[in-house]
Amino acid sequence: MDQFYSAEHVVAVGSPADPILCHRPHAAQRAARWFAAQFRGTVFYAVKANPDPIVLEALASGGVDRFDVASLAEIRAVRRQFPSSTLAFMNPVKAPEAIAEAYFRHGVRIFALDRQEELDKIVTATKGAGDLTLIVRIGVDNSTADLKLGMKFGARGPAVADLIRTTRWHAEKLGVSFHIGSQNRAPEAFVQAMTSVAGQVQAAGVLLDILDVGGGFPAAYPGRDHAALSDYIEAIHRAFDRFPAFGRTALWAEPGRALVAEAASLIVRVEGRRDFDLYINDGIYGALYDAGHLNWRFPCRAVGHPADAMTAPFRFYGPTCDDADYMEGPFFLPAGMAQGDTIEIGQLGAYGRTMTSGFNGYGSYKDVICTDDPFGSLYEAADLRALAETKK
Repeated sequence: MDQFYSAEHVVAVGSPADPILCHRPHAAQRAARWFAAQFRGTVFYAVKANPDPIVLEALASGGVDRFDVASLAEIRAVRRQFPSSTLAFMNPVKAPEAIAEAYFRHGVRIFALDRQEELDKIVTATKGAGDLTLIVRIGVDNSTADLKLGMKFGARGPAVADLIRTTRWHAEKLGVSFHIGSQNRAPEAFVQAMTSVAGQVQAAGVLLDILDVGGGFPAAYPGRDHAALSDYIEAIHRAFDRFPAFGRTALWAEPGRALVAEAASLIVRVEGRRDFDLYINDGIYGALYDAGHLNWRFPCRAVGHPADAMTAPFRFYGPTCDDADYMEGPFFLPAGMAQGDTIEIGQLGAYGRTMTSGFNGYGSYKDVICTDDPFGSLYEAADLRALAETKK
């Protein structure tokens, strides 16, 4: 893969018709180093955020070498790259065939569930294996998250205690997990969730081997304010100190977005302009899915324009023939943007290329590595100083 200093360097060499993905593996490695040093437990990377082998290698080199996988395809890919890594099959509803292949062919021993039927499925598919680590996912409040993840999965109500007790009988190691929602703005959401889960575990009358706090750690996007990452870690540790662990419960987490958002940006070309609408060569059926479907405002800048140029709020249309291929923004760029100009869009290392569909024949990218820092990082200032302190 070709290597460049920056987006400016890429464009100076040539601006092809296809959009360009600028990978920054050093950013993923830096994020992994921070999490590995700051989190008082075991970190599993949520592969669905970005399964690119370059990213996985960077995370592993930074100290995050365990993986939360949600499908058989992810299991196969990660196992090819990391033959001996620990994989956790954390999708709470899985095909029996996927469970069996994961267990017997790929050495997966960690499985999530949130209902009795799934527990029965796991036990049957693994032929009553005695070396299972089973994680019961419990539903918790998602009200402070930008992207709610509390409807589809998570055991709730009086049945939770029974499910935990029953799962204990089939598990060599028993854990519980939850998810506070993606891009959560409130560190205290972890505290509230852990307090709620503690009550349900005590009601079940069992001792836990694992408490998995899931994901929800934020990345830096314009207009989405949140606390420093160190505040989230401190809140988790504070709540875990009060959790009924009795010295035997391990602490896990499954960050995805926060680990890899900064690890890629996208260079697009303006193919046309109408008033304050820019027609670009990627869109919601490509790496900009979240910009359209979730109205995510990604940071962006015009490559080659003066940094102090007068800006205007623009909207984007993608290259397909679908009116829905629209990103409202606003994206603030130089007012004089015109056909042929290029734009770098940041923070696309998480749920960027992963979401591409190939609709209308689009979805091809040129891949390059850029060695400069991403614009907009959580791993600076106080957080990086905290990392430095841990190494003294």
